[in-house]
Amino acid sequence: MKNNFPAHLSRRAILKRTLVVSALSVTGIAALSVPSISFAVTLSKEERDGMTPDAVIEHFKQGNLRFRENRPAKHDYLEQKRSSVAGQYPAAVILSCIDSRVPAEIVLDAGIGETFNARVAGNISNRDMLGSMEFACAVAGAKVVLVMGHTRCGAVRGAIDNAELGHLTGLLAEIKPAIEKTAYSGERKGGNYDFVDAVARKNVELTIENIRKNSPVLKQLEGQKKVKIVGSMYNLVGGVVDFFEV
Repeated sequence: MKNNFPAHLSRRAILKRTLVVSALSVTGIAALSVPSISFAVTLSKEERDGMTPDAVIEHFKQGNLRFRENRPAKHDYLEQKRSSVAGQYPAAVILSCIDSRVPAEIVLDAGIGETFNARVAGNISNRDMLGSMEFACAVAGAKVVLVMGHTRCGAVRGAIDNAELGHLTGLLAEIKPAIEKTAYSGERKGGNYDFVDAVARKNVELTIENIRKNSPVLKQLEGQKKVKIVGSMYNLVGGVVDFFEV
């Protein structure tokens, strides 16, 4: 069963319809597929402010589905560039890894002006990352903090194998608590990618815990339900972004 969305619909209208699709799926009715859509301009303040954190997450889930099915939105990047010169109203801030295979905007099919993006090996949070996320949410109005790990993560593998190299040594030390806290009965070595992936997910969970612990600003916004802090894992095989709450 298919649902035809006119290409000129705004993101807000599309979001409303995709949320209905999601609700139908939950109640047992087959989910409706969403054909290619067109985003000529960036998110407006009205559109962004009208979205709940759950709506933003659903928007990204639909974007990831389009990515996996190779039918991305028809982004007019030049027009998005022009329309965002006077101001930006991103819906989320994404903390992800520097891995070249995990470009968050592409795997979520997001356009210019839709997301703030912070990238560091192993998607860890530090003072500078926290300050950036606080700006994104408390000042600029983003509704979601999304921590995105990924499978076969080199930084996680390096932490497991006790790699040492200049400043990288200290960075990998931030990931090591996840190794200790990962429950896993198989071989606990960097060459075992099932273990690497388990540690990567635990690292996302601990990063979220650290965000709440070390940023009273974000914790308060989350408590007020103005912001949602969620985790995700991007699977290099298949391209699925698995969202989860911690």
